[in-house]
Amino acid sequence: MSGSRGFRSNHPCVSMQSARTLQQLLKRSLHHPPHPQQLSAGIIGAPFSKGQSRDGVESGPDRIRAAGLLDRLQLQGCAVKDYGNLTFEDFVLDEPVRGSKRVRAVGSANQRLSEAVQTVKRDGHTAVVLGGDHSLAIGSIHGHAAAAGPLSVVWVDAHADVNTPLTSYTGNLHGQPMSYLLYELRSKVPELPNFSWMKPCVSSRDLVYVGLRDVDPAEHYILKLLGVKVFSMSQVDQLGVARVMEETCDYLWERAKKPIHLSFDIDAIDPSVAPATGTPVVGGLSYREGLFITEQLCQTGLLSAVDLVEVNPLRGQTEGQVHSTVSTAVDILLGCFGRLREGNHLLDYSLPEP
Repeated sequence: MSGSRGFRSNHPCVSMQSARTLQQLLKRSLHHPPHPQQLSAGIIGAPFSKGQSRDGVESGPDRIRAAGLLDRLQLQGCAVKDYGNLTFEDFVLDEPVRGSKRVRAVGSANQRLSEAVQTVKRDGHTAVVLGGDHSLAIGSIHGHAAAAGPLSVVWVDAHADVNTPLTSYTGNLHGQPMSYLLYELRSKVPELPNFSWMKPCVSSRDLVYVGLRDVDPAEHYILKLLGVKVFSMSQVDQLGVARVMEETCDYLWERAKKPIHLSFDIDAIDPSVAPATGTPVVGGLSYREGLFITEQLCQTGLLSAVDLVEVNPLRGQTEGQVHSTVSTAVDILLGCFGRLREGNHLLDYSLPEP
């Protein structure tokens, strides 16, 4: 395939195909306008680790900030408000319920996060949740939907995280958040302590997965049963990330142009690039593919909230591995707010006079 990139032909079939491609590009340029020029980020730190069993992920928010996220967002022309880190109630007695672990802590933390995201959205910002583990998506997406109405969700992850409490092998809630959020699975999720506030808020038709490569049998069954749009790593390899994102954006655009919630687990990126995470899986997205995903979603003008989760500095074997993971997380977030690899300049920039 790579040897044909410079191929040209006057064959009529090739010309017709080129014309169709041009029409598609023109259509997309009309349907997918550039992102708004003035972007605004509301940063929420969620140092929470009870959705899984490995310590360290609670330090992710501060490491991402320390890597210069806020300053770099401002340098590329983004307004930034840092709401600080949330504090969460500690439950000394939090025995498993229906096989799920630490449900009281997870339910309480996500209710707090939902309220915080609603505040950020009411203040007019794109919400950015720095995790913490991926169980936080329950509160983040719930709060976003409560403030903005029906959403589209793009879930970039090695894992589907759609086990129900009754299908999970581990009982860890960071592998279950989508089952709580989907309308279609409401009857499959038992009542749990500290979850009475939680009501499903996402339709399976408004969910797109990118990067899956470690999916449990029950999760695979659920995704097929509900007809969820999925781009596994096999499909990313087959189609290329540009085609995957073109199809993703077209699919979401056809569904009434709803605000987009991007939930990005750093383990979507291959562990050769982002090894400091709790459940790394080889064969993931490259650094470039991860950035391309964020650039394309930003350019839709619909990106309204972002989770960046599962950065765990204690899981890096060297400081270099931690630095690579954290800096990748920062670059992913910069891409969500308009950073282009071709370069950027501020809107009011002008050349200095001699």
